[in-house]
Amino acid sequence: MKKVLVIEDNKDNLQLISYALERAGYEVISTESGEEGVEVAVRERPFFIVMDINLPGIDGLEATRRIRASGCDGTIPIIAITSFAMYGDRDKVFAAGCTAYFEKPINPLTIIDSIHKVIGINGQ
Repeated sequence: MKKVLVIEDNKDNLQLISYALERAGYEVISTESGEEGVEVAVRERPFFIVMDINLPGIDGLEATRRIRASGCDGTIPIIAITSFAMYGDRDKVFAAGCTAYFEKPINPLTIIDSIHKVIGINGQ
């Protein structure tokens, strides 16, 4: 079973994305802060990471930059899922090193297929 890291501080959002990932056959590990997310990403080297952008402590953009700079496998897909929808925010997400960007609210019935598309997986 492939391990996925979810970095999300909102319990409802965490539960929703975790449910979708577990139904797709992933083992979900989670953290609620950017700092802890960086530590777990480096230690666990997950298959991919789902990253909230608005986190306590360091935000998801800084957490992404730290994961990319850590020596951890730089090819780990990092999927931003955020309520940020302002002009230019998408560019900031990609500039930080995220692989893809999805706006909240997510649809738990389609989000896994969307993630698989952007990371190049045809079905799971």
